[in-house]
Amino acid sequence: MVGFSDIFKSSFLEGFTSMDITTAKIAATLFMTALLGLYIFAIYRLVTRKVFYSKNFAISLTAMALITAAIILAMQSNLVISLGMVGALSIVRFRTAIKDPMDLVFLFWSISVGIICGASLYEVALITSVVVTVFILVLDMLPVAKVPAMLVVNSSVMDSEKEILEAVARYTKSYRVKSRNLSKDRLDMVIELRVKDESALVSEVAALDGMISASLIAHDGEVTF
Repeated sequence: MVGFSDIFKSSFLEGFTSMDITTAKIAATLFMTALLGLYIFAIYRLVTRKVFYSKNFAISLTAMALITAAIILAMQSNLVISLGMVGALSIVRFRTAIKDPMDLVFLFWSISVGIICGASLYEVALITSVVVTVFILVLDMLPVAKVPAMLVVNSSVMDSEKEILEAVARYTKSYRVKSRNLSKDRLDMVIELRVKDESALVSEVAALDGMISASLIAHDGEVTF
């Protein structure tokens, strides 16, 4: 005897076992995804500020959007395939370290575009891409504080600290001694400061009596306020 649960399971499986996905729909989905993937590629190239631009990563953004859209199309065609893909993709592990947070943003952006286009929500994907672009560009244009530099001083005169700090004070009001190392006939100091005329500061400090070397090192780390 066929029960209600059997009828429900049968009708449920029949509704999702085979969904017609035409060639036109596949072509439209992949074409729209490719356009938005190329758009992400261009925006990544525009906003990235790395010294070594990773073209391979930028290409992978476009390819990932296309692959994700193809997976969503396949999951729509058959319920059994979709369940199998969920199980297969759950065991995939990516061990590549993402060092730049912006790379992570573009990675999720690319995957999201693939998912949304795979669901045939092209307008949502387009509007989302425009909003994300405006959001990134506007926040990128906001002014930030000048990153502090490190003045590394090596002197053969142990009591020259006062003269060094006086020279530094003539070029900046904000400075802080990060390290002070005294050894036999040698003074090593590291001073954190923000200065505009870097060349003049280094020249004046290097001209002090007993100065062995004076180096000004800039970094691109986080700015503290």
